[in-house]
Amino acid sequence: MILIGYGNPGRGDDGLGPAFSQRLAGRALSELEIDTDYQLVAEHALTISGHEVVVFADAEIEGENPFSFQEIAAGAPEVLGSHSLKPQTVLALCETLYGAKPRAYVLGISGHEFGEVKEGLSEKALKNLDDAEAFFLDWLSERTCTNGVVPDRVDS
Repeated sequence: MILIGYGNPGRGDDGLGPAFSQRLAGRALSELEIDTDYQLVAEHALTISGHEVVVFADAEIEGENPFSFQEIAAGAPEVLGSHSLKPQTVLALCETLYGAKPRAYVLGISGHEFGEVKEGLSEKALKNLDDAEAFFLDWLSERTCTNGVVPDRVDS
């Protein structure tokens, strides 16, 4: 399983995705590979192609709940360029270029302060980050217990 946390830590709460992946990296969970980036790009299609499960973690602008978690499928790509892509587009590229179809989820962590250029998360965002982390660790544990083992890498 791979987790990709993405966003810009220099834009306040937009750094929730990287903060999430860095927290989990600090836990050294053997069943979880972690990638942290500013944005999703075409190269992430190769990164996820060797995994059965991928979780994309990003900030949500003032969501109704502290976080959201949903399964997603590959989607038609928007305009392809060198800038940020949506998770659904990365999945579509993964399938098209590498023939791989990992099961995918998006974890959106609700943030509140995005406007100014600044390092650090708001107080509300930190609380939401704590809630998202607790949920994710429970979800990961349930997957491990249910399946006996969390899918890691696809054997080629």
